[in-house]
Amino acid sequence: MSDEQLIEQILSGNKETFRLLVEKYQQQVFRIAMGYVHSKEDAEDIVQEVFIQVYRSLNSFQGKSEFSTWLYRITMNTSLNSLNKRHKLFSGFAENLKNIFNRSDDEKTAQQQMVESEMEQAIKKAIDQLSDKQRMAFVLSRYEDLSQRKVAEIMETTEGAVEQLFQRAKKNLQNKLNKLVGN
Repeated sequence: MSDEQLIEQILSGNKETFRLLVEKYQQQVFRIAMGYVHSKEDAEDIVQEVFIQVYRSLNSFQGKSEFSTWLYRITMNTSLNSLNKRHKLFSGFAENLKNIFNRSDDEKTAQQQMVESEMEQAIKKAIDQLSDKQRMAFVLSRYEDLSQRKVAEIMETTEGAVEQLFQRAKKNLQNKLNKLVGN
């Protein structure tokens, strides 16, 4: 069933059809959220919040863009809002401790686990330090593997602007990570 048909059925009162819409897009929304919050639990919370927002505002969807584009915009905004709330409430210290203590890979030495954890945290921190637009272009391109055209639609900009944002994001990430490894 197409998105349009699903939406039409939901709006005509068939609330069970909403489950099909959620199942169709749940993984994509989760991957985008993970690209921002880097925590399974937080990403799952964002997924829930996104679909609550979608359900509440589905009647305002006008069909001027694809449903998936509208959904990605809601996901990006919800993820950014979640990050802003997190940064106000917590320092990065609590998140780092949680990630270190929740590792359970018996085949790797403690030193290997620590190095991998530090590198993972460095990458996440570098992504978090990108501007909102660069991060959005990077996450949608890399985590969601969307085309530049689709990213441009979601961001409501041109493909050229998306390419520039993506290239700047890559360069900024390289610079930040090179400083960490001493290059």
